[in-house]
Amino acid sequence: MANIVTSFCCVVLAAVVVVYAQRRSQQGGRIQYEKISSDVTMQCGSLDNDASVTWKVNGTDVKARRREEGPRLILMEVNMSSNGLYSCFQNPDGQRRDQINLRVGFPPKEPQVTCRSNTYPRGFYCSWHLQHPTFIPTDFEVDVQHNQRPLEVTRDTVHKNRCHVKFPELFSSSPYYVNVTAVNSLGRASTTISFEESSIVKPDPPEKVVAKPVANNARRLEVTWNSPSTWPDVETFPLKYFLRYRPLIRDQWQHVELSDSTSHTITDAYAGKEYIIQLAAKDMEIGTWSDWSVAVHATPWMEEPKPITSTTESDVIPETTPGPPSAAPRVGEPTAACSTLLWSTHLLLACVLLSIM
Repeated sequence: MANIVTSFCCVVLAAVVVVYAQRRSQQGGRIQYEKISSDVTMQCGSLDNDASVTWKVNGTDVKARRREEGPRLILMEVNMSSNGLYSCFQNPDGQRRDQINLRVGFPPKEPQVTCRSNTYPRGFYCSWHLQHPTFIPTDFEVDVQHNQRPLEVTRDTVHKNRCHVKFPELFSSSPYYVNVTAVNSLGRASTTISFEESSIVKPDPPEKVVAKPVANNARRLEVTWNSPSTWPDVETFPLKYFLRYRPLIRDQWQHVELSDSTSHTITDAYAGKEYIIQLAAKDMEIGTWSDWSVAVHATPWMEEPKPITSTTESDVIPETTPGPPSAAPRVGEPTAACSTLLWSTHLLLACVLLSIM
């Protein structure tokens, strides 16, 4: 009975080893990250220094500049073409001993960080990016502090390089500190920025902008819009608006600043000219102007030309009663001219005969 249990355990263990080896093979071996332009050393498993091995990359011979020292492969000044799955086989039986997935890239530089509140007074968000690609996976660590206390940071579910922070208090004069650290297998780099609450307030642009002509007025356009839907409390924290417009035939904009209103009538439009219209929004007291809204186009009202229906007496053509149609000459019927000519011929012939007699 003990032998049967022992045999069963050995079979199970062998199956586990096979599955593990297959999964490791499917995953492409262990990953090794290295810096571009550096010399890279890859070790074939745990073989002794005097072991003899053969290296292949993606199933073919290694053609890059290299040096081989026992179980080690040294690639010279690697670049992006050096990426690949490297396999080593022990001589002379040719058994594969190791697989290395080489990935080359750069350590990160300091990220660029900006913060903005478009949902004031609820909170703000910060976003960041790297000016230069690293070509290998890079993560970001974010730390936000206010009054020397860390604040809760929520990572955005859609934008991977963005986080959200709630304001711990309003109308605070104490600065906020945001630190973003870029980290990958080759290094790390950090950027810290500071700001006051009032300096990052920037609404989203106005929405649903509509421009229509005003009936019976060739120089007016009626413009309406909605507050940005992301602004949570427009009653308590009202917005002011900046309207700009111009005809397509000109490059110069005309501007109107409006307080706490979501409509305006343009009264100096050029008759019959198409206009382009945009709006921006801003908190009444703090922050900066939003970006411009999506442009809309409109043309002032134009009177339709009236059709010409009246005529004078001299232009009237008198009506005439048509007479009976003239009889068309029929084929073979002699006309009056033909009859006269025939009679003259007979008379001349008679005169000639009398003179002979």
